[in-house]
Amino acid sequence: MLRKAFPDHWSFLLGEIALYSFVVLLLTGVWLTLFFHPSMGEVVYNGSYRPLDGVRMSEAYQSTLHISFDIRGGLLIRQLHHWAALVFLAAIGVHLLRIFFTGAFRRPREVNWLIGVTLFVLALAEGFAGYSLPDDLLSGTGLRIAQGIMLSIPVVGTYISMFVFGGEFPGHELIPRLYSVHILLIPGVLLALVAVHLMLVFYLKHTQWAGPGRTNRNAVGKPMVPQFSASSGGLFFMVFGLLTVLAGIAQINPVWVYGPYRPDMVSTGSQPDWYVGFLEGSLRLIPPWETAVAGHTVMWNVLLPAVVLPLALFAVLYAYPFLERWVTGDDREHHLCDRPRDNPARTGLGVAGICFYGVLLLAGGNDIIAHTFRISLNTLTWVFRIAVVVLPPLALMVTKRVCLALQEAEVERLAEGEETGAVRQTIAGGYTEGHEPVDEQKQYVLRARRQPEPLPAPEPGGDTSQLARLRATLSNWYYGDRVQEPGNGESPSREPENSELAQPEGELER
Repeated sequence: MLRKAFPDHWSFLLGEIALYSFVVLLLTGVWLTLFFHPSMGEVVYNGSYRPLDGVRMSEAYQSTLHISFDIRGGLLIRQLHHWAALVFLAAIGVHLLRIFFTGAFRRPREVNWLIGVTLFVLALAEGFAGYSLPDDLLSGTGLRIAQGIMLSIPVVGTYISMFVFGGEFPGHELIPRLYSVHILLIPGVLLALVAVHLMLVFYLKHTQWAGPGRTNRNAVGKPMVPQFSASSGGLFFMVFGLLTVLAGIAQINPVWVYGPYRPDMVSTGSQPDWYVGFLEGSLRLIPPWETAVAGHTVMWNVLLPAVVLPLALFAVLYAYPFLERWVTGDDREHHLCDRPRDNPARTGLGVAGICFYGVLLLAGGNDIIAHTFRISLNTLTWVFRIAVVVLPPLALMVTKRVCLALQEAEVERLAEGEETGAVRQTIAGGYTEGHEPVDEQKQYVLRARRQPEPLPAPEPGGDTSQLARLRATLSNWYYGDRVQEPGNGESPSREPENSELAQPEGELER
């Protein structure tokens, strides 16, 4: 295990940033539990922050102010904890995108993909629970929105809300319950899943980029001890240090500005943390649709964007590896990463998803954008409504064409060589560009692209099920647009004749 090879590429460090942010969260979270009081009991504040002197508030909010103003280093640790949570979720998201665009979720790593998506879901819940603990006006508004989302669920919504809040909103049970979930339940599950995730990475071996000496049957990279452990340890201290700098110079979540939560008040310009911004945007974009059924009102304007949409998004994420395998009929094991350009359909779908999410995220701040740029809020809302429908398919088509154009350019480079920048005049008076052959390293990478053939279309008039026809149609869309492969190069699935010479110097092969 100490000599296990880890590929040396920056894109593989994104998951480590998430892991080390999680470590920072655990360390700072344990410290904060020593001073935080998760109680909804009412007290009168008489601490160091004079603007709130004599104001009635919950013990949870009072202890948050106490940590921020009366505990040495308390505000630094509080902000470090919050920044680490934001980076943790961002790193998981970018790590999942890297895995998606490179095809690293394919067999035999489907289970690890499912674990990664589950970690993202749990991190969202953990972040929202921690964000709500201070019981300030901003987080209380978020909890009120969460209760409205629960109530929008037909038939059982009222029961769910009463169970979660322990009675009518806001009640006295929610903060203690969120505290137990935040410091015990979800962190325990996260730790267990992170351990299983890392064990599977060790067992299945790491994916790697195509290159001389790298095949589907080996792993080439730096040994775990001492090279990889040294660089990974350095990355941990860099993450810890940069998060601490952010905590020291970039103010975040100043709860004393918002004041304690009161059910009859709401702050203007309220913006949640970025990871739930897409839900806020979807709520703001949906028209006011409601339906009365048997004396009961179904609130489509809350149910669809805040319940159906996130369930559908995560269902697609969970199912995608199996859906792609079914559509393409590709059951092989894959240990080499795809370049995004080599799979235009998958890359286009990923970019379309990013555009969809990005529009919703921007829409979550439509009031701030309209106020800042002095434009009509209604006009901006309609722009976002149109963009969320039009932009994703447009991004899909453009991305596919760009990927195919990049492939065509690579075929041309292999055939004609790389431009040298020299221009010569011919005898006939014309001009030609100078070219030189592509070096062997780049040739290997360019020739490593292998696209399977689309599934054959069913014979006309044959006894073929509608599902088989749909599969053939989707397979043709997935692999139909293709560029002629750049020649018969060495297949990356074969061992080089002399792996010691082909493999980069100083790297370890396992």
